[in-house]
Amino acid sequence: MVHISPHERFPGIFWVAGGEGERRLATLNLTPGRRFYGEELLEYEGREYRVWNPFRSKVAAAILRGIKELPISPGITLLYLGVASGTTCSHLSDIVGEEGHIFGVEFAPRAMRDFIENLSSHRGNVSPILADARRPLSYRMIVPKVDVIYADVAQPDQARILADNAEVYLRDGGWAMMAIKARSIDVAEEPSLIYGREVEYLRRKGFAVMDLVDLAPYEKDHAMVVARYRITSA
Repeated sequence: MVHISPHERFPGIFWVAGGEGERRLATLNLTPGRRFYGEELLEYEGREYRVWNPFRSKVAAAILRGIKELPISPGITLLYLGVASGTTCSHLSDIVGEEGHIFGVEFAPRAMRDFIENLSSHRGNVSPILADARRPLSYRMIVPKVDVIYADVAQPDQARILADNAEVYLRDGGWAMMAIKARSIDVAEEPSLIYGREVEYLRRKGFAVMDLVDLAPYEKDHAMVVARYRITSA
């Protein structure tokens, strides 16, 4: 028998408990009846939930790895860099809800086409932006100041991309999350050294790093960093 209960710390996220004691993550489906990547749908007490696969989403992986801070919550505005086809974004869309909004930036036309067809055309709280995240000023007419930036870009300069976008779009005291992809930065160097260097770069750019977790076994050579921006002037 399935039991679904709210996450003890993070609003908009739920635990699914199965008969054998296993626990999985889920979000409340903003568009009942619709799947986005083949995920399992569960009915519980008259509401529909979508099971959140940590092997398909680094945010889900970070939660299961015990991340202490998760700034993505109902009602926020979020700039998502590297939104791809929208697997993770679909769950973040569930979390921010109808009162929140996500601006999804993606450089690859094929991925953006899939994102529009599969997700943004069905949800009013998601806006697609075909653009290069390295050029944050190119979408300044579309994106306002936001509460959170989430960056998942497979580039050697991923921390710089986040910092450049934060300077334009992230409000003082806002939050940032970045999936650090060690092998996109250096295929030979020890990942822990890369994580430390990326964290130090963010600190130099005005971020206070709140947490860092390794995403293994869900993602090899990946970590998730959570930081706040210019908190002294917030």
